[in-house]
Amino acid sequence: MLWGMLRLERLRADHAPALLAFERENREYFARSISDRGDAYFAEFASLLRARLAEQDAGVCHFHVVMADQGELAGRVNLVDVEEGDAELGYRIGERAAGRGVATAAVQEVCRLAATEYRLATLTAVTTLDNVASKTVLERNGFTAMGDVTVAGRAGMRYRRKLVAAR
Repeated sequence: MLWGMLRLERLRADHAPALLAFERENREYFARSISDRGDAYFAEFASLLRARLAEQDAGVCHFHVVMADQGELAGRVNLVDVEEGDAELGYRIGERAAGRGVATAAVQEVCRLAATEYRLATLTAVTTLDNVASKTVLERNGFTAMGDVTVAGRAGMRYRRKLVAAR
């Protein structure tokens, strides 16, 4: 899907070099707001990617990359633990694309895909209370706060959104 100068693409094996570069470039940036992936993630990246693609092929997850017009990977948006019409939403937008509406647009598009292509009925998401940007993205996309949770030892909030497929 294309919007503005960005498009959402379903994760493929050929995204591997750009995805690894994206994760390395943004590692410190992401660690400021979410748990660090750890050194093993980078050392075992190829096998972890194969495992994610196998999960996607099995229909238990739907992984996406956010691509900029020059082919640069700007972020990722994932639907994981697909079960009985529900999935958990997760997303990471790189530091260079942050604050430009990229996350809001990418989440909007993945919500559309979740309803129409993946036939899901609800999405859930969690974020820490101090991650104002993430809370804003969820609220702009129709997610409703459902209750307090702990995210990696920090106070957080669980969100939920009901999906309606376009007729």
